[in-house]
Amino acid sequence: MQDRTAVPTLPEQSDAALAGRVDAVLDSFVGNSIVGAVVTVARDGKVVYRRAMGDADRESGRAMTPDTPFRLASVTKPYVTVAALALVDRGILELDAPITCWLPAFRPRFDGAEAAITIRHLLSHTSGLGYRFFQPPDGAYHAAGISDGIDRPGFDLAENLRRLAGVPLNFAPGSAWLYSLATDVLGAVLEAAAGRPLAEVVRDHVTGPLGLTGTGFQAAEAEALATAYADGADGPVRMADPHAVPFGEGGAIVFSPARAGDASAYPSGGAGMVGTPGDFVMLLEALRTGGAPLLRPETVTALTTNTVGAMAEPGIGVGWGFGLGVAVLVDPAAAATPQAVGTWRWGGVYGHNWFVDPAAGLVVATFTNTAVSGMNGAIREAVRDAVYGVE
Repeated sequence: MQDRTAVPTLPEQSDAALAGRVDAVLDSFVGNSIVGAVVTVARDGKVVYRRAMGDADRESGRAMTPDTPFRLASVTKPYVTVAALALVDRGILELDAPITCWLPAFRPRFDGAEAAITIRHLLSHTSGLGYRFFQPPDGAYHAAGISDGIDRPGFDLAENLRRLAGVPLNFAPGSAWLYSLATDVLGAVLEAAAGRPLAEVVRDHVTGPLGLTGTGFQAAEAEALATAYADGADGPVRMADPHAVPFGEGGAIVFSPARAGDASAYPSGGAGMVGTPGDFVMLLEALRTGGAPLLRPETVTALTTNTVGAMAEPGIGVGWGFGLGVAVLVDPAAAATPQAVGTWRWGGVYGHNWFVDPAAGLVVATFTNTAVSGMNGAIREAVRDAVYGVE
């Protein structure tokens, strides 16, 4: 067994050996806890493994393919984060400026006083905001009727921000870490700063320059999307609309799969996009190799460097920090992972997880249509360990 306590490097291995191990992982999960999956592994810019397995739609027998589009959930966040940092690079936004420069009405309070939230706070999830799905049914976000950006609330983003600003912050900005609706607020900042809809800002600064034609805020053909499934007591169940999935301590994520094809749904900067695995791997590759043509190299360094100390460990795990939008590995031994220091990762609650290990030249993306097992279930570590040859 490989020693997990050492700072690891990717061992010498053939592409065929890697493929065999990842194939074995998919064979064990797909058709059981996972309905369908697409796994991509790129090393030093070359795709060395790509496999689609299982069903995009189980009931009709539609097979998963490498080009099947998915509801991205929080895989949306890297796209919106990069768009924001592109505006920072161009001098349109300032990381440490208060967001009231662009959203003058967004003035939440902490301990009775107005709190100054900056762009940096939003990107690093240290703003004091939260998510409704982290709260029990009697929580303040439920009482205010706040949307997590993955349901269909029947109102627009401005109304959601009005409700969000009316609830006291969980902590003073910059004093703690909590995964939150910050990226939805950031989306509203981008619209105000650029004077354009969020979908156009992301297209102009991210998907357009990279030629990512399969990714956006609206599904061109909703029926082509991978059907959404949820964990069930006897295996995955097809999602209803809405569909609540228990999450955390007494909370629940309320999904609306139909949102992806609803032109009236507001663009959630934290959860609202649809796209293909191939497009996302291209975005990660652009960032891994320095950011061109999207960002300056020093901006990518800021994005992927821990900026919160140990504050994120209660939410992410021991050994992990957080940069400007991604979890960052600071101690592989403490985290019990074969990944190298400086690895960055995240996921999406519709069933996705991904990581980039710059030291090994690796980009690994697992897209599934099963929530939430595909995001943080056993398949995540199983694919990771197969890539590194850990038994």
